[in-house]
Amino acid sequence: MKIKIVLNLLMSSAELHTILPAEFSDSARVWIYQSSRAFIEKEANEVNEQLYQFYSQWLSHGEPVKGWAKLLFRQFIVIIADEQDVAVSGCSTDSSVRIIKSLERQYSVNFFDRLMLTFLVKGKAEMLPLHQVQYALDKGYITGDTTLFNNTVTTKGELLQRWLVPLKETWLASQVSLPAAQ
Repeated sequence: MKIKIVLNLLMSSAELHTILPAEFSDSARVWIYQSSRAFIEKEANEVNEQLYQFYSQWLSHGEPVKGWAKLLFRQFIVIIADEQDVAVSGCSTDSSVRIIKSLERQYSVNFFDRLMLTFLVKGKAEMLPLHQVQYALDKGYITGDTTLFNNTVTTKGELLQRWLVPLKETWLASQVSLPAAQ
């Protein structure tokens, strides 16, 4: 199965709407795993195929999970489970983590570094360690208006509304000193 890779880093929320499964409720659970590097096209195709194989066979207590997963921006694995019919159990959540850990080993990447943040700078995804964000703000590399990939979202509705947002509107704003003009 050929799966479309999302490459456009200037994607809007409206475009994200067209990629995510419309039939999933806004309360569907979301997990976002940020890779320590972007995948090249060949790798991205392979990752998307493996994700498809995972979610098309995803089970919770023997019942099929209404799931979806895709590599977005070549760097973020987004997994969604619509639990309106079948709830995701601890074991089925563990199975999703196993696929992520398998991809980590296969591609020599890290999906669990929560201290690395990604910003959209001049149309390109740029990663910054959390401890360097204040320096980047002070030097003008990023501002309060710079888009942050807010990987703390937990539902499809939040993903659509709060994943790609200005730094000043995220949890990070309370952790840094934004320049006065912000």
